[in-house]
Amino acid sequence: MSFLEKSWAPAAIFGGLIAVGLLGAGAFIGNGVVNAQVGDRQVTVRGLAERGVTADLAILSLRFTGAGEELTETQAKIDGDLARVRAFLKSQGYPDDVVTIGRLEVTDTKAREYVSSENAPHYILAQTVTVRTNDVRRVAQTERALNDLVREGVVLDFTAPTYVFTKLNEVRPAMIAEATASARTGAEQFAKDAKTSLGGISQATQGSFEILAREDVDSESTSLDKRVRVVATVSYRLK
Repeated sequence: MSFLEKSWAPAAIFGGLIAVGLLGAGAFIGNGVVNAQVGDRQVTVRGLAERGVTADLAILSLRFTGAGEELTETQAKIDGDLARVRAFLKSQGYPDDVVTIGRLEVTDTKAREYVSSENAPHYILAQTVTVRTNDVRRVAQTERALNDLVREGVVLDFTAPTYVFTKLNEVRPAMIAEATASARTGAEQFAKDAKTSLGGISQATQGSFEILAREDVDSESTSLDKRVRVVATVSYRLK
């Protein structure tokens, strides 16, 4: 009778072994969940790699509106607000090539397809200006300064900037290696406890990469600081 048959056959189900490892200079946290397959003498583990990153692309959308009874007067108000917004962005240090002016939106509330109260303004105009830049820290500063536009009379329909991490391919190889190393740590611990030795890899599967907010309470899309996470599942032969 083999060692595993002597030691493990009485157990109907082998529970879980969680191995938590920290490699390098704290670049990632690894943990593995181990499942032993007695018949073919192998162990399957999951290794986790996780690291903090900073977004490298920011998209800031400024939408502002004007309302009035006369179209030309309302248009003049929007034109004035547009000039204020462009001057504000210039003062914030954005070059012209990262600023895009969207199309003008015009709503005639007296048109047949609209149902509005008698007190509603006849025309509502909206204009959008979008900033798309790799200077993400500047966008974070601009977000805090938007009150200056409001004080100038610009009616902002504000949404938080969107922050994107586009350099996943740069961290992917190292994180796969970290997750695999974490999985091996769990497998080696199992082999040690079972008083056997670890063989080669029989099968390996890389999970999907996840990009999350640095803090769980935040939204990923509006978080400047993020976490990248991947889980690798690896099966090792037992000698």
